[in-house]
Amino acid sequence: MLSWGNSAVIIKSVYLDPGLGDADIFVPLEFLLEEVDKRTSDPLEQSDQVEGEGGQILLVAPSFSDWPAGSQDLRQAYPLPGEKEGYRILSIGRQIYVQGTDFRGLLYGIGYFLRKAVYAGTLQWEGASISTAPDKPVRGHQIGFRNTANSYDAWTPGQYEQYLRDMIVFGTNSIENTPSYGEQSPHFTLSRRRMNVELSRLSKKYRLDYWIWTPIEFDLRNREKAGAYLRRQEELYRALPRLDAVFIPGGDPGDNPPERVLPMMEQMARTLKKHHPEARLWLSLQGFSPQESQFVYDYLARQSPRWMGGLVAGPGSPPMAETRAALPEQYALRHYPDITHTVRCQYPNWWWDPAYNFTLGREPINPQPRRYRNIVRHTEEYTDGFITYSDGMHDDLNKMIWSQLGWDKATDPGDLVKDYANYFLDSHMADRIADALFALEQNWDGAVKYNGSVTGTLRLWQTVSRDRELDNTGNEWRWNMYLLRAYYDALVRKRFIYEEKLEQQANAVMQKSKELGSAAVIDSVKGILNRAESYVEHDPWKDRIYSLADELFREIGYQSSVPLYRAKNPERSAILDFVDRPLNNRWWIESEFERISGWTESRKVERLVQVGSWETPGKGSFYDDVGNVYKSPHVVKLQAPDNDPLFELSDNPGFDWWEEGYSKARLSWMSSMRWPVMQYRGLDPGARYIIRLTGVGEFYTYADGQPLEAVTERKETGEIIELDVPRTLTRDGTLRLTWQNKDERHLNWRQHSRLNEIWLIKEAL
Repeated sequence: MLSWGNSAVIIKSVYLDPGLGDADIFVPLEFLLEEVDKRTSDPLEQSDQVEGEGGQILLVAPSFSDWPAGSQDLRQAYPLPGEKEGYRILSIGRQIYVQGTDFRGLLYGIGYFLRKAVYAGTLQWEGASISTAPDKPVRGHQIGFRNTANSYDAWTPGQYEQYLRDMIVFGTNSIENTPSYGEQSPHFTLSRRRMNVELSRLSKKYRLDYWIWTPIEFDLRNREKAGAYLRRQEELYRALPRLDAVFIPGGDPGDNPPERVLPMMEQMARTLKKHHPEARLWLSLQGFSPQESQFVYDYLARQSPRWMGGLVAGPGSPPMAETRAALPEQYALRHYPDITHTVRCQYPNWWWDPAYNFTLGREPINPQPRRYRNIVRHTEEYTDGFITYSDGMHDDLNKMIWSQLGWDKATDPGDLVKDYANYFLDSHMADRIADALFALEQNWDGAVKYNGSVTGTLRLWQTVSRDRELDNTGNEWRWNMYLLRAYYDALVRKRFIYEEKLEQQANAVMQKSKELGSAAVIDSVKGILNRAESYVEHDPWKDRIYSLADELFREIGYQSSVPLYRAKNPERSAILDFVDRPLNNRWWIESEFERISGWTESRKVERLVQVGSWETPGKGSFYDDVGNVYKSPHVVKLQAPDNDPLFELSDNPGFDWWEEGYSKARLSWMSSMRWPVMQYRGLDPGARYIIRLTGVGEFYTYADGQPLEAVTERKETGEIIELDVPRTLTRDGTLRLTWQNKDERHLNWRQHSRLNEIWLIKEAL
């Protein structure tokens, strides 16, 4: 290990390249000096003299030739790559040479040094020599300055610059802004126009590719709106110091067919060329029908437009393999993966416990290195790279994982997470912190009730937080973010276990309604369920969650609440607003009490008994909340997330979003599948069974492959359907239920048929 104090120096003058001016030379030097200075007590010094005694870091040009004697074998073993953005690092005695193939390569070489260095008061170096170049030419992230984001909209140019540096360290070469999308944010630090220019200027400074995402949200047949759109585009192009690519989503948002979108892009291309001659336009096929996608493929093959850079594969696009096969060779295919959301998204979490869905929601702090490594592994062969979809800082680790896997797909995610912990959190405890980050991902595996590691994860984060050295990197927000998630998960688990017991007690009382009477039962049940309100009212975990969220808002503008921090809406990372949301059916039970208030006593009692025995249909009968990993014992879970991360072979539960997360519907009606495979064993061969189900839409049910009565009249949430099962099918003691997957692509996803609950009821003969 090399260890340097004040003797560590940077040789500025060694980086001599005729293509670089003084300002360009200063950028990598400033980058290295300042980032090391943030992490050590001894700042690096600059020198114009190459000396053999002191530890030195030399930034050298591609043409550099004044190598130390005896280094030829090492240089041959680690040659300077010929590919763009490549670099090599040579460790020769007490001197570290960082040499880039080009300007970007030098930055990425510095980034490698920074990732692998150890910050222990003084700067230490354990790394070996290396020669490397990236696998993918496009490695970027969308960090749009817009109200939809849960943090970017609150940033200053200085915060953006720091984050560009952070991403460069992990190999990012592109950023994408959303310069004209959505309403103004109450958190904007600059006008949208000024920040657009600032982001472009910063991209130019670090020579990152600058992309803009500019949807067409009006009917292109409207000439007046089309003309205004083109004028706004030209005004934007003229103002930006750097612009490399303009991305037009075909849909999400947008609703124009390609025969109108492509001519508009031709006009945009002519305008773009006047201000940025090398920039290209890109198009996604999101929302296009198979016929419309084929129209695009045919257009590219026939016209070969030089202004087109390629296509983008995003949510709702055709399969990447299909697009890659149909795309002419001269055009690139860029992945647009959603690394920011957990449900109702391109890559939903695999069998996520509803307790997390109802509280953490769609946009929580979500470090998931294993999961995204698998997605990269299953998609990278089709693409020329990616610019991920992100709406905030909650997915920070995911960005770094994707950037490095875009550089080298074979990199072990364990090494990547350790690098992240070492560089951003604490060098002294990088291994322990890496374990803690992986533990956060493990918190979401399986049923929260049975995942005892959730509490252990919190203890681990509490321990490393207590033991860590004083932070001076400006990255305190990362600590607070992961600590917040650890506390939140543990509180959810604690609450769920307690509130489930309360509901079980309430159900037992409701089942005695005939003996006790409706009035006494309702009073008793309300008293039982109301205990949840005081259970965590003064819990120190909850207090810590609020204090961490407040610190995150001050540090990076992270908006974890609508009323407290003016998040755009409850679905945009507003996890504080659901920290008390019932994890049992309390709201639904209370609404049932209101609904039956005017009924006769006999009807009240009947309904109370039904509510109390909802999930316990009796001896020999079975119940499944089909979208709940904890309550779906008869659902066949076909594939594990490791070998089917894109859900090409498996079905996965979905979660509805009603009344902005505050729906009082039964919880089982907000999770669903289309369509599960149900397998029952141990049935009574001599009994008769009926199927009872709730769901939405139409149902074409098959029992052991035999069609049962079709439900062709659309059903709404909560309606109960019953179907007879022929006794001949259960005589062997087993039953397999399946459903016809009717084509409903013409419907909005909210109208798609889906199942919520299934009972298999044993009837008395």
